[in-house]
Amino acid sequence: MKHLRIRVRLTVLFGALFLVGGALLLGLTYLLVQQNIHQRNSGQTNVAGLPDNVKALLGTDQQRFLELVQQLQERQERIEQDTLDAVLTQGSIALGVVTLIGVGFGWLMAERALRPVGQITETARRVAGGSLHERIALNGPKDEIKELADSFDTMMERLDKAFDGQRQFAANASHELRTPLAINRTLIEVALARPNPPHELILLGETLLMVNARHERLIDGLLTLVASEQPLTVHDPVDLSEVARHVIAGKDVISELDTATVAGDPVLLERIVQNLVDNAIKYNIPDGKVWVATLQSEDWARLVVENTGPVIPQYEIEGLFEPFRRLRSRTDSARGNGLGLSIVRSVASAHGGTVDAAPREEGGLWVRVTLPTIKPTDRSHV
Repeated sequence: MKHLRIRVRLTVLFGALFLVGGALLLGLTYLLVQQNIHQRNSGQTNVAGLPDNVKALLGTDQQRFLELVQQLQERQERIEQDTLDAVLTQGSIALGVVTLIGVGFGWLMAERALRPVGQITETARRVAGGSLHERIALNGPKDEIKELADSFDTMMERLDKAFDGQRQFAANASHELRTPLAINRTLIEVALARPNPPHELILLGETLLMVNARHERLIDGLLTLVASEQPLTVHDPVDLSEVARHVIAGKDVISELDTATVAGDPVLLERIVQNLVDNAIKYNIPDGKVWVATLQSEDWARLVVENTGPVIPQYEIEGLFEPFRRLRSRTDSARGNGLGLSIVRSVASAHGGTVDAAPREEGGLWVRVTLPTIKPTDRSHV
């Protein structure tokens, strides 16, 4: 019973209440009819107790009269018993019909009572998909469910403001940091462009340029991450196979690219492919291999990237999609900024898709991005 849905449980409860109430009413009716019959029988006069003058009138026919009266009494008792049986039988049939009606009534009433709960659930699912701007805005009497919906809306409004503030801060900070980094890069390049710079200056300049470039990639990743968490404003048709061909051009990658058309932001979708391919190459073993594939079905389009890198424990996979998280260290940024896979998941989620990853038995990582494809009815609106 506890594993059944609430609507089924409420329906069973309504049906049980109708059944128990009807059974009690039927039993009470049976007892009242039986008592009434017994009271009427107790008021009848026994023929054997007739006055003597009546017996004298009957004469020799007295015995025959007594037998006739006895037969009438037995017949009356049978009729009374048949009446009680009819009350019980017909009442049971009526009880069954009323119980079925009660079950149907309970099913409809449970659906009506739980309709606001379903609305809350649907809104919560959309919120879980990343749409913090959703609100329930439940109309109706101010009961417990209305209070729950209003409390949920208040919580979502506060969360929405908090996340908007966080995204705005990250975007503003990234924009503010871009300018000094660009100035630093220019000054270093000017210093290195001087005639006959000292060797120490060249080494220092190259090191500073590498550090500056790493910081610029970090800021660019932060801006992309912030952009992917905003509602999409561009829904252009994009063929993932064409994007993948552009990204892997000139790289030692094994590809199997079939048409896989989705609708979305071309810049963000290219960033998905770029990040996955760069990660697969960057974290590979010497002379390792990288595979890139795109495929499409009626409902989804997929991008699959895998490599022959080092063996990765299964429990480490989920942590790789957290910002600034790397396989062996959270602080080592020599090979990346730790935003690549988190950007991939965020962009995929913004496009209504998912990202799955698993370690390969031979070593390396297998990553699959699944996005909803463009329906024929959608193409006319794109």
